Order: sequence, then structure tokens, then C-alpha cells
Amino acid sequence: MTYSMKRFFQVFVFSLCLMALLSPSGFGDSAEIEKNATIAAFEDQGFIVQEGVMATTNPIGLYEAGITPSCYGNNPTSPYMQFKVPKAPGQTVNNTISDAPINPQDAGLWLDYRMRPDEAIVYVGITPPECEYFSYIGYIALRYSEELGTYHRIFASLGDSISLSRLQSEPAYKANVFSEPIIIIFTADKIADQNAREALMNAGYPEEIMHTLVIPKDLVRMGLVAESDTFSTLNRIALFKDQTEGEEFINSTPGIVYRLTPTIEGEADYYPVPELIPRGTGTTHELDLNDDLLELREAIIAHYGGMSHVQNLTTQVWIFEGYDAIQRGVDVLADTRDTVYLNTTSTVLGDTPGEAIIVYGVNHAATGKATYSNFALYGKNALNGVGGLSNFDLAGTAEKFLPDNPNAQYLYVAKVAREDDPEMKTLVVPSGVGPYGIEPDDSCFIGFRTYVEPETGVSPAWSEILYDQAIKINP
Repeated sequence: MTYSMKRFFQVFVFSLCLMALLSPSGFGDSAEIEKNATIAAFEDQGFIVQEGVMATTNPIGLYEAGITPSCYGNNPTSPYMQFKVPKAPGQTVNNTISDAPINPQDAGLWLDYRMRPDEAIVYVGITPPECEYFSYIGYIALRYSEELGTYHRIFASLGDSISLSRLQSEPAYKANVFSEPIIIIFTADKIADQNAREALMNAGYPEEIMHTLVIPKDLVRMGLVAESDTFSTLNRIALFKDQTEGEEFINSTPGIVYRLTPTIEGEADYYPVPELIPRGTGTTHELDLNDDLLELREAIIAHYGGMSHVQNLTTQVWIFEGYDAIQRGVDVLADTRDTVYLNTTSTVLGDTPGEAIIVYGVNHAATGKATYSNFALYGKNALNGVGGLSNFDLAGTAEKFLPDNPNAQYLYVAKVAREDDPEMKTLVVPSGVGPYGIEPDDSCFIGFRTYVEPETGVSPAWSEILYDQAIKINP
């Protein structure tokens, strides 16, 4: 059997057994045998093994249930899945966030978790079905402040993600990256990483589907005591090609999470802080559209009766990067370097007829500076993203306002309002539904995301794109 044939057979058997294990009916004993063999291989390598899951997490639902203090600036067009992890052997201090109050099947599992420096969290699962974007990334979640005598949220990324665009360049995924087997190892320790890999290969998994998310030990406080940092791991997904298939995926548990704790605490060999992929290419061709964007703004204002009806909303950088946040101790709401985060100053969207927020800007996917982009409306207090539109929704929407401008194809216009406008692409904002909507007297703002410049695999640089814009229309 050739190497390529052997690998195909390994991946096929792995996929078959894993999908059987995670499906309600299963394929009889084969999946359970596969899981037991994996656990036995980890134990033979000197690990205590505990099981968790990777499953959907609902930021608004967690906030509504009083489990979290906000919705963390959730992207409403991008569902989140999360590693749900048991406590370490012998851990007496609780972690801080569990969704068990709203998902009783998750009792004993945590959305954030403490880790010994020599531990590894291993996800064995399947990548999402066809979509525009997905990624896996690790975070420091909460940090204890001696000055305050309590925890504060940082939710900062610990490096670059393992993402669709970068997986596509690897031999294992060049033919197809969707609904394929993948293994993610989240650890600070090279020895734990290597031992986990050896165990997985002994269990029959091909090494080329294994990927490591590094915890940079010099930047974090690992351990199982009350003053230790907590960690978290997210899987983001955006814009499924087949929505039904996508919903089936996010409503499933597409992988098993293993917590691996060495039976004997021994010598460790910690990873250094990972190097980061530089943002930006130096290409600034989007900025050549600035005059067209100004022309679009003037056309929008004229359409709504002039400046007397307009409130300017200033766009600014919303969220910076994880390493910056760790050093300053600030909250970056589960950032990823795969996107630029911008937002506007806040306003109030009342229910007076004609009141609206008009969002406009460059369609960054159309210009080639992004794989996909979107905007969403947020409540200021709960940071709840209640709805959004992507570049696919916005294509061609500026041509009504600039019929004679050939560059209108690179721009967009949309309305955020309480009622649909059949003449414009409209994001309709509900009220009276708690954090799933925005009340007429609540402050709100627009948040923008610009995902993955094709040449780099991370977001474009802030200085190389034209900022998206918004204005408030007062009747």
C-alpha cells in the first residue's frame, strides 16, 4: 500500500468512526472501539484522560441567563462553537463559566478552564461543511487582579488562528478542507504536545491533520489555584453555503475534547511566544475610492433631505490585538487577528417613522482586500449583536445612489431601521425580545468586521482599507 493510499484509508476510517460516534444512531460498536483505542493510547503515553465536547455556545443566551456579564460583541452572522472542558484531576477551585444552567447535558464542563502548565487539551473532530470562513483559536479568558481582589475579563487571543485559508495550503487539505478530520492540540508544553501526537499516531491518526495552538507561558499564569488565569478555545464559522447543512453541523457535537494530564509532573519544555503573521500587503488601492465614497455620502444625505436631518457617527478602531490586551489588562472580547474590528460612536434608534441608521462603505471583498466582510448592530450596554449583513447581501446596493459612477460596484449602502424598506437593503431591528433586540431608548452602535486578506491569511492592515461609515437619519 502506498503512502497516499494508506493515508486515505486512515482518514476514511477515522471520519467514519468519528461521525458514527457523534451521530445519534451511531454505527454500532466500531465508534466506541475507536474512542476507547484513542483513550488507551493516551493512557499508555502517561496521561490521565478526561472527556469533554465541542459544541455550540450562544453568547446572547448566556447573557440572558445571567451567566456572563455581556454578549462579548458577538458576530450575529457567525455562530460560535467552543471546547467544553472538565476540571483537572485534583482541581479544587472552580472555573468561572459553565453553560450547564441552560444546557444541563454540560454539567461538569466549563467554557473557561484552568490548566496545569504540562497539560494539553486535544480536539478530535471534523471541520465545518462548506462556508466562507472558519477558524480555531485559543484565549486567555479571565485574569485575577490583586489590586481589585477579583477577576477581570481579558478574552485575548494567544496567537494566530488555525483557519480555513491557512489549512487550504497544507497537503492534507488541498483537495478539500470542508467536513474533513482535524485534530487541534492546545498546550504550552512541547513535551505534552509530542506525547499527545505519538499517542494519536499509535491510535491510527495521520500526523498531517494534527495542529497545535500554542499557549505562550511567558504571557500567562498557568495553574489550578484561584489566582490562575482561565483559558478558552473557540471555533468560529461564517456563511455556510448550504444553510440546512450548516445548521445540522452547529446543532451537533462534531468532535470530542480530551483533557490530558500527565500522571507524573515532570520536566517541561515550554513553547516561546508564537510569531505572528504580519497584517497588510502595502497595497492601498482601496484608498483610491475615497472620492467615490464621499460622493456616495453626499447622494445619501441628499436623498434624505439634507444635513439638517443627519447625525454623524464617527468610525474608529474598536478592538486591538491579544498580545496588546494581555500587557495592558484590557478586554478585547475574544479578538482574532483574522479580522479588522471597527465601530461607530453610539446613538439611539427610536421607533419614529423614518428614523434610521444608514450604513455605507467599501465592499472589501469586492476590492479583493478581504475574503468576506460584514456589519452588525449592537446594544451598547450588553454588547449584543442582534443582526447583521455581509458583503453578499450588500453587493450592488450603491448603484441606485451613484448610477453613473463605474466604481459604485465596489461600494454599498444599507439601512438599519425598525421596519423594512422595500427600496433598500434593510436590517430590521426588533424590540421587546430582551437581548435579542434593541429597545427604542437604548444606546446602540454599528460594528464592522473585515476578514482575511487572501495574500496573507490574516486581516488587512487598518491603514490599507477605507473605513466603513454610518449616519443617523432623524425624520
